[in-house]
Amino acid sequence: MPVVRIEVTRKRSAEDITAMIDAVYHAQIEAFKLPADDKQIRYIEHARECFPVPPGKTENYTIVEFSIFPGRSLDAKRKLYDGVVSRLGALGIEPRDIIILLNELPLENWGIRGKPASEIDIGFNLNV
Repeated sequence: MPVVRIEVTRKRSAEDITAMIDAVYHAQIEAFKLPADDKQIRYIEHARECFPVPPGKTENYTIVEFSIFPGRSLDAKRKLYDGVVSRLGALGIEPRDIIILLNELPLENWGIRGKPASEIDIGFNLNV
């Protein structure tokens, strides 16, 4: 159950935003073998003065940040990175403009249904 945040500075149409969310969603489903209904993605568009674009990046600069349960293998993470970059690339965002961050939070730091995730059946395998 990753919680994902996509942060950008360039204004996009509703269709483009949906396409970006879907691209990230499908990359995580494929890489982490998640249930198909696990879509918790926020798209945040910053004003340019609030989100400076680093040198060497373009107006398409995009940060994709995942908060995830621990347990995924390096291979699964590589698949995620590749999937995000290739899918966003199909939307015209170059790899040099994409930064991906993974925050692996211990299960006890996730509150689900009023309990720590470490105390419930989350319904899928984390060891992929």
